[in-house]
Amino acid sequence: MSPVRRCSRTACGRPAVATLTYVYADSTAVLGPLATYAEPHCYDLCAEHSDRLTAPRGWEVLRLVDGSAPSHPSGDDLEALANAVREAARPHERAAGAGGGPRAADPMEVARRGHLRVLRSPDP
Repeated sequence: MSPVRRCSRTACGRPAVATLTYVYADSTAVLGPLATYAEPHCYDLCAEHSDRLTAPRGWEVLRLVDGSAPSHPSGDDLEALANAVREAARPHERAAGAGGGPRAADPMEVARRGHLRVLRSPDP
C-alpha cells in the first residue's frame, strides 16, 4: 500500500491535499486540510478537485484554511474587512446600543451557524 493518500474521485490518481466532510444536519460541506488519517465517511481530494468543489443547491461550502499554506484574499475577506472598518468608524454610543444578544455573553464568539461558531483570535 502506498504511504501517499490519493484523491477519492474516480479515475484520479493525484495525491490528496484536502479532506471533504458533509454535515448533513446543517447542509454544509466542510473542506479542510488533509486529515491525519483516512476516515470512512470523508473524502480526500487533490488540489484540482478541491478548488473546483461545488455543493448542491441550498448547501454551503465551508473552506477551512491550512495555516501553513499561503492564503489569498477572497470576496468574503474583503467584505469582512469593509464591515470591520464601518464598525470601527461608528460612534461608540450607537455601537453600545447595538451590542447585547448572545455575543455579549461570549466576547470571543463572532458568528454562529447551527452548532458551528466562528471565534475571534485571542489577543497576544
